Amino acid sequence: MLQKFDPRNRDLVVNVNGRLTHRDEAAVSPFDSSVQGGDAVWEGLRLYQGRIFRLEQHLDRLVGSAKALAFAEIPTREHIVAEIRRTLEANRMFDGVHLRLTLTRGVKVTSGMDPRLNQSGPTLIVLAEHKPPVYGAAGLSLVTASTRRFPPDCLDPRIHHNNLIQSILAKIEANVAGADDALMLDVRGFIAETNATHVFLVDRGRVLTPRAVACPEGITRAAVIELCRANDIPCEERDLSLTEAYRAEEVFCSGTMGELASVTRVDGRVVGDGRPGPLTGRLVGLFRELTAREGTQVVAHEP
Repeated sequence: MLQKFDPRNRDLVVNVNGRLTHRDEAAVSPFDSSVQGGDAVWEGLRLYQGRIFRLEQHLDRLVGSAKALAFAEIPTREHIVAEIRRTLEANRMFDGVHLRLTLTRGVKVTSGMDPRLNQSGPTLIVLAEHKPPVYGAAGLSLVTASTRRFPPDCLDPRIHHNNLIQSILAKIEANVAGADDALMLDVRGFIAETNATHVFLVDRGRVLTPRAVACPEGITRAAVIELCRANDIPCEERDLSLTEAYRAEEVFCSGTMGELASVTRVDGRVVGDGRPGPLTGRLVGLFRELTAREGTQVVAHEP
């Protein structure tokens, strides 16, 4: 699964600290903490008919992560939303849009790791692209990566930080193996998530998902759990082994960029009958209904 360039994004306007510029001219200082050490936090947002789904929850996670990293300054929510709106309006965007929101510690006075060198900041970057859900409907193939997710005592996954080397290493393994994505385990050998999404299994009509121990508390993940509970679908959060994935009736992933996507093969083993399963399909439909009625209005009218 390789994303393709969308010609609609050829002349995107990107927002870097309030400055709206063409994608080819947008610039971040080489002294910015994101460049120096991946010292930044981020969120992926999705726009549906002028509304951003679960915007407040995403901002909660962004601000909470910045606090955990002891950022000296954090923009107000009102300021962040205003810059998101400016970016969407500048690009005349209304629907089918994915936004990458990045907040860095800011610019350093000289190169170095010490956060006290950050005497100008933070830096807020809003990147909006025309991008429908990135996974196809036929089903994904996963391969287990050797790269493990950190436990909370090494690096708390509740900090939604920009240092994504673990995910990139796992994705390289998936690419080499010819799989769509990589399934990642925690240090105990239980399933954590993929390199990009949360994971759900279906076993005898029950929806199972790993505890948020070595993976972030996903916004879409939480929505799926809420939908299960609201629609009398048994759902459980617990440690899950690879064997349980191999013998599952259905497997699917969740995330903002890809929404809900079926998995039909794990480490060469066919999941179920090799096609997206009925419970996955039901949840996909329920999620679409949810995103059609929920969200914070940020763009008033379709251009």
